[in-house]
Amino acid sequence: MTFFSLKPAAAAALAGLTLPALSTNAWAGIQDYEFQLVRREIKQGGEAEIAVRLIDKRSGKAVSDAVIFAQRVDMAPDGMEMMAAPIEAVPSSDPGVYRFKAQISMAGGWRLSLGAKVQGEMGTLENKLEFKAIP
Repeated sequence: MTFFSLKPAAAAALAGLTLPALSTNAWAGIQDYEFQLVRREIKQGGEAEIAVRLIDKRSGKAVSDAVIFAQRVDMAPDGMEMMAAPIEAVPSSDPGVYRFKAQISMAGGWRLSLGAKVQGEMGTLENKLEFKAIP
């Protein structure tokens, strides 16, 4: 075997090793992540605490260090989407758990809408989570 005939064989072997690795990474994306409510029932009040966990659906593990740039809470599940409440992010000591304080004035169905960037992923993660406010 000469040097010139060895080059194509080596290139083919290298391509055979790298293409499977590239194809598995190509399937990973922002759709592999989701926010989940820690509790589906929240006590109503002026400083109601809402906690969500960001999960990598492929592994089931919590994901820290996402940047949440949009949050909104409203009564869309009860047909009152225009009734939104003030909400703000607060620190959390649990890895992968993101906490918010909101002014939940009424008992009933509420929706938390979140927009976030996950480190290392292209695109924006958007989730809408429904919970019930209880007196």
